[in-house]
Amino acid sequence: MKNHSSKKELMLLPILLVVILMCVAGHFLLQANFQDSNMVEYMLAALPFAMFGLVIVAFKMAAKSEKDEQSEQDS
Repeated sequence: MKNHSSKKELMLLPILLVVILMCVAGHFLLQANFQDSNMVEYMLAALPFAMFGLVIVAFKMAAKSEKDEQSEQDS
């Protein structure tokens, strides 16, 4: 089993927190008082795509970190 650098794993926490905040904000915007707003409807429709984009960024960061760690071990 590999030992991973905790610093590199902690770099992904801000992305996780942003996705959590987006999820909470989405649930907040689904309240009845915001149902008449077209802008809110568009934002809620774009929310899953924004979350998916952030997940792709996190995967790329994790893959780069894994590649850097592997190259350090090989040297």
